[in-house]
Amino acid sequence: MTARLLDGKRVAQEIQGEVKDAAKPLIEKGITPGLAAVLVGVNAASKLYVNSKTKACQEAGLFSEAVLLPTETTREELAKKLDELNGRDDIDGILLQLPLPDHLDSTEFLDRIHPSKDVDGFHPESVGKLVQKRPGPRPCTPAGVMELLRRENIEISGKRAVIVGRSDIVGKPMAMLLTHANATVTVCHSRTKDLPSVTREGEILVAAMGRAAIIRKEFIGPGAVVIDVGMNRAETAEQVKDFFGDDEKRMATFERRGSTLVGDVHPKDAMEIASAITPVPGGVGPLTIAMLLKNTLELCEARRG
Repeated sequence: MTARLLDGKRVAQEIQGEVKDAAKPLIEKGITPGLAAVLVGVNAASKLYVNSKTKACQEAGLFSEAVLLPTETTREELAKKLDELNGRDDIDGILLQLPLPDHLDSTEFLDRIHPSKDVDGFHPESVGKLVQKRPGPRPCTPAGVMELLRRENIEISGKRAVIVGRSDIVGKPMAMLLTHANATVTVCHSRTKDLPSVTREGEILVAAMGRAAIIRKEFIGPGAVVIDVGMNRAETAEQVKDFFGDDEKRMATFERRGSTLVGDVHPKDAMEIASAITPVPGGVGPLTIAMLLKNTLELCEARRG
């Protein structure tokens, strides 16, 4: 069996096009949905991600503002900035890029974002609405996965779904969304005994542990749909060879950059046993940004009636 690649990039472009079309009537009335992305500290990966979000907003016709703060930003300074953004009428969604520097408590500042501008869906009020299946912003990565499954015509209702990872950002909200779609859901973590025997039961397997290629062949049931949320790096030629086999493109990337991206799923193993899989890159990552735009638009519509 050779798994079908699920094209997250194509689906993300569809969603962004829909957001652009839906925003036009608002823009014609003088209302431009606005997103503020707050980044504290010098983190090259985070800065690149914020820039990608800013570019995507501009392409969809949305207003975007990147707020770049130094690493030594104090608790009081960050609180003041978030309060300022909460009060601005031209900002409909506020994104606080994680992780924050060690001296700042992410929970405190995620809670400080007003629920009406909680574009990531991390505020306790948004989490409560998710649990109760009430309207509200959904965390972007799990919401993007649900869009991908739906648009790729992958049946969810009645299926066994297994999630590896229990983070507040992916694992827990992913479990709720799949449950609401009538899947029977199991959440695994570092204390799960005999992990491969549990994950093999998943007709839909979501990997979100943050460990390079940890999900190997023995973890995957024949014909499973595998969603790889991980974003890690293969940093030796031996790893690249192990993960990707004789993939000349991957090896060329490694030789040029000194590393290449790999998810939580061993790609060569998964291709041999799964029915479908999201690639890394080009799978879940673009969907996260697309759902961020969609959430910004919906928050704008909700705020302005």
